[in-house]
Amino acid sequence: MGGATLAAALAPSGRRILILERGDHLRPSAQDRDPQAIFANGHFRPDETWLDGAGNPFNPGNYYCVGGNSKFYGAALIRYRNEDFQPRQHMGGHSPGWPISYDELEPDYTAAEELYAARGTPNEDPTEPSHSKGYPYPPVPDEADIADLRARLSRTGLTPSSVPLGVDIDTWLAAGQTTWDAFPNTCGGKMDAETRALAEALNYENVELLTGAQARKLTASGNGRITGVQVDGHGTLDAPVIVLAAGAVQSSVLLLESANDNCPTGLGNRSDQVGRNFMNHNCSAVLALHPLRRNRAVYQKTLMFNDYYNDDGQGGLPLGNIQMLGKITGPILASQSPLPGPIAAMIANRSFDFYAMSEDLPNPDSRVTVEQGQIRLDWKRSNWAAHEALVAKLKQHLRQAGFPIVLSRPFDRRTPSHQCGTARMGNDPASSVVDTYCRSHDHNNLFIVDASVLPTSAAVNPALTIAALALRAGRHIIETEFAA
Repeated sequence: MGGATLAAALAPSGRRILILERGDHLRPSAQDRDPQAIFANGHFRPDETWLDGAGNPFNPGNYYCVGGNSKFYGAALIRYRNEDFQPRQHMGGHSPGWPISYDELEPDYTAAEELYAARGTPNEDPTEPSHSKGYPYPPVPDEADIADLRARLSRTGLTPSSVPLGVDIDTWLAAGQTTWDAFPNTCGGKMDAETRALAEALNYENVELLTGAQARKLTASGNGRITGVQVDGHGTLDAPVIVLAAGAVQSSVLLLESANDNCPTGLGNRSDQVGRNFMNHNCSAVLALHPLRRNRAVYQKTLMFNDYYNDDGQGGLPLGNIQMLGKITGPILASQSPLPGPIAAMIANRSFDFYAMSEDLPNPDSRVTVEQGQIRLDWKRSNWAAHEALVAKLKQHLRQAGFPIVLSRPFDRRTPSHQCGTARMGNDPASSVVDTYCRSHDHNNLFIVDASVLPTSAAVNPALTIAALALRAGRHIIETEFAA
């Protein structure tokens, strides 16, 4: 989301722009809508192993392809709330807030919604921050059983609202009767980094995309500038402005692996914050069932509520966001549990599937390190009590809404639940990696425009915020680096 959006912002400048992509394009295949291939066989997962904090190996759920993780994302384009930019207390500790306000980023949120053709309405959710302009398109409609669910939840005292989505529902369903959440977008129905921002950038002759080009190291001079990028199969490429947008883990890995005599702990790391403050949302899947009532929804993911986003409903501390998961089917459930196929199908046919999400707080000991090419992700999960309270609130409401059976399971570290924070933004070079325009404090021609720079994780999907920050950075680059 960051790299492609920045390319779209810079393309009209006329400057020559080269985009390096480690992977290749996703092309239509028989596996695109095959839940067995995706969820059981891990067909699209990378052939890569990381270590956790205890040294145990795991296969990460990050994707290397044109469009990156956005090719598989749930397409939820939600703005951070105004309160997310401010310091505030949580059950698990203190969230430091941002060095910029919501109002400073609001015009870029609006521009990002335009770029990604967002479907939504700002008038349903009481926590929705102010909009200078409405959404480009109305919300993706609820299916009949989800409309009934919305009414049931409303009767329990909740205020359900429509999830802002980057989905052309007709195009998506024409290619297969599945949800889009975690399914690859090869039909153009999902508004992802490739189909929207990159497509816009490549309309300009001055923009070039190079696939199969993995960056291994950045080189730097002693005068605070990045001089080149070492790329497999292409030697060292140089440019007056270098932008890093490889994701919260891989961006920090590249900076750490680029250590030299002048920067022995890694480039951009005078603050010793590169790789630190890794955050990953606390998330659980929650399934609500009535044994005599079926859920006939195909895509399901159109509803959310934030009644417990800013407090616990009684004036206490924040808990988080609830939104629908893409519809779970029998094969998906069987691949993620020990249930036999027929039992999994029976449950999935009756389940309404929710995604409970709570903020993870920055912690310098929650970090990414790399030794001899081996990535170690030592995630120190925080604020778990708030997440447990959120799940308990959801279960209570679901039972009141007529679901006697409610099951829950937390997501594990194999699922990248919005990784962020490893090159955080701030005003002080002693405690942050980039400034408020995503420019490195240490190297004035280096920008980082991905989830690495997020100072906090908030408790909603970060895609739109990453895009908004990239547009802000692009405007700054044009005004400063490209002004001459």
